[in-house]
Amino acid sequence: MITKIWQRLTNKKSAKHPSTPLVVTRDKHNISRNKISKSALKVLYRLNDAGFEAFLVGGGVRDILLGLSPKDFDIATSATPEEVCKLFKNSRLIGRRFKLAHVLFGREVIEVATFRGDHTSSSSKHAVTSKQGMLVRDNVYGNLEQDAFRRDFTVNALYYSAKDFTLLDHTGGLEDLKAKQMRLIGDPITRYQEDPVRILRAIRLSCKLNLLIEPKTAAPIAELSEMLEHISAARLWDESNKLLLSGYAEKTWHQLCQYDVARHLFAQTCQSLNQNNAEEFNAFIQAALVSTDKRIDQKQPVTPAFLFAVFLWQPLQDLTTALISKGTVPYEASQKAAARVLDIQRKSIAIPKRFSIVIKEIWSLQFRLMNRKKRNIDSLIQHPKFRAAYDFLCLRALDNDELKELAKWWTDFQNGIPEERNKLIKSVYQPHTGRSRKKRKPRKKTQFKE
Repeated sequence: MITKIWQRLTNKKSAKHPSTPLVVTRDKHNISRNKISKSALKVLYRLNDAGFEAFLVGGGVRDILLGLSPKDFDIATSATPEEVCKLFKNSRLIGRRFKLAHVLFGREVIEVATFRGDHTSSSSKHAVTSKQGMLVRDNVYGNLEQDAFRRDFTVNALYYSAKDFTLLDHTGGLEDLKAKQMRLIGDPITRYQEDPVRILRAIRLSCKLNLLIEPKTAAPIAELSEMLEHISAARLWDESNKLLLSGYAEKTWHQLCQYDVARHLFAQTCQSLNQNNAEEFNAFIQAALVSTDKRIDQKQPVTPAFLFAVFLWQPLQDLTTALISKGTVPYEASQKAAARVLDIQRKSIAIPKRFSIVIKEIWSLQFRLMNRKKRNIDSLIQHPKFRAAYDFLCLRALDNDELKELAKWWTDFQNGIPEERNKLIKSVYQPHTGRSRKKRKPRKKTQFKE
């Protein structure tokens, strides 16, 4: 698609550092208003009618050019956030680091951002950087060209005008789409230092869009990924969900490990994977990632709690074993280990309490699944997290014959009619050994003297 568009362009000069943008007219690109959200078009039209510049930008433009169906539509405008809110009563201001306006249409949210300016040449209090070079606050406004060069990747800096239907490219995004690569705008080291989360975005988008990370963009990732430890754990929770629950988890995890980024997000997991007997744990993780991608592709529900339970399973086992060796009873050891493993993980990725509870339930149900007495089965099968725990068991059983038998038993039990279920219960029921209890000697009656 992109190659055809590029071939139809009459102006083929290099757009790496253009003095003027590459302007693609309506007859030379495949973006149609039919592919754009009606709500986004309403916002664009009203901003234009009010005398402001307004463009569809970012992933919405990029995905349409690639023949994909965008989920989100973002707008860049010359209007300030306050001016946007005056135009739209159904809007609200959000953000401190980047002030934005969200225009609400039921459940659909159209994000509207004011053109960003060059924060490096501004002494304004609206631009604040940390000692590490990270942008702590950036509400310096500018014009369209400045905004284009302030965006992260060239493929995200393409602007579509609903006014004259043209496509504007200031940074060479079309050329990079044609070359199937992700390239940072500007010096990669500086851009990663400004916002280390761009490392995760580079990996996530390259996996999602099937693009290679351009060599100069990829080169500093391993060295600078340590800066992710300075990002708030709450923000990394959101980013980890995007990484693992977008339908490309297996490919994304491979790249996180390849670029030495995973250890800054999942330190305990990587430590377990570096042990000599880690093959089984690695296979377990791979199977879980493949299963998650498959469920997303089939429009089935997924929860981040399941994957976090997988990633932290071996660290849990290792710590439980260590506590037992020090004299802690097994049940208490497993409870202490679960709490400690989750506490360590929260330091890098802030797992919300509602998900931590689910993770613990999946873990604890693994032991209950081994108890196939009727009383336990009746309560276990009704547990709200039974299905997640059962799926977890099936993944654990891939390379373990004993667990395979257990997983098959539970599979047959769920699929069986009442008579078949009773037979399955009897097949594992351990009858009484037949030992006779010793008869107690009758207690002598105590005689009381009157």
